[in-house]
Amino acid sequence: MKLITYSAFAKSHQPGLLLDDAVYPLPFASMLDLIEAGDKGLERARRAAEGKRISLSDATLHAPLLRPTTLRDAYAFETHVKTANANRGREVPEEWYKFPVFYFTNPGNVFGPDDEIPFPGYTDEMDYELEIAAVIGRPGRDIRPEDAPKHIFGYTIFNDWSARDIQREEMKVGLGPGKGKDFASSLGPCIVTPDQLSEKAAGRPGVYDLQMAARLNGKEMSRGSFKDIYWSFGDILARASQAVTLMPGDVIGSGTVGTGCLLELTKANGPWLKPGDEVELEIERIGILKNTIGKKGG
Repeated sequence: MKLITYSAFAKSHQPGLLLDDAVYPLPFASMLDLIEAGDKGLERARRAAEGKRISLSDATLHAPLLRPTTLRDAYAFETHVKTANANRGREVPEEWYKFPVFYFTNPGNVFGPDDEIPFPGYTDEMDYELEIAAVIGRPGRDIRPEDAPKHIFGYTIFNDWSARDIQREEMKVGLGPGKGKDFASSLGPCIVTPDQLSEKAAGRPGVYDLQMAARLNGKEMSRGSFKDIYWSFGDILARASQAVTLMPGDVIGSGTVGTGCLLELTKANGPWLKPGDEVELEIERIGILKNTIGKKGG
């Protein structure tokens, strides 16, 4: 299924089932309520296709999860990691090959399809990042990699917007990105449940053979494949859940696919995003997540 959060006819945000060009309202107050309802919730969502519908053209799509319970981002594509480190004049740290790493970012600054992304006044080097994210559906602690798919509700597109100049300075301190990342993250346009991807399974837990692409003002800039990820979502969930319970509504990004940002493509020298630029991220079977860069803040 493709599951969305939308508004229509002056009604506030509500979850829906997207089928072809129609939206079927779901009997839940929010996407998180649907996720927390588990298998029974998914069955009710499937039956919604038998009920009333509205045209997709009459609906406004929002981030499928308006505010994730937590938002983590991994660093799992080797091509991106190698290139990013080379651009900084160094080798990939040997620790990267020991376990999947991730950081926490801001679940309170999540944007959805067609939203304008604020351009922070403190950066001159704004960048996009082409990623896929897993949405947790079932609680789990100390999850084994092979069991991770049982805990994944679905997948969505994730744009981890970045202020590269600020990130570069922050990383020198050794604590990880902060203001270089927390001003915006985009999710959408929908959450696709794993049953819709089964024939594209790539032989590792939580990984599928899906093409990924990014376009800037209509020109393709980035292209890669989800199947090329080094650390599977099985590996990532196993690491993230060590001595910690992952909860429904948690979102975990994959990290940037190879070539999936301007940092890689321009050897960290720019040009970078500017106000008015339109960025489209597309992942096979999920759709297109489009955003426009707003005016630079003061």
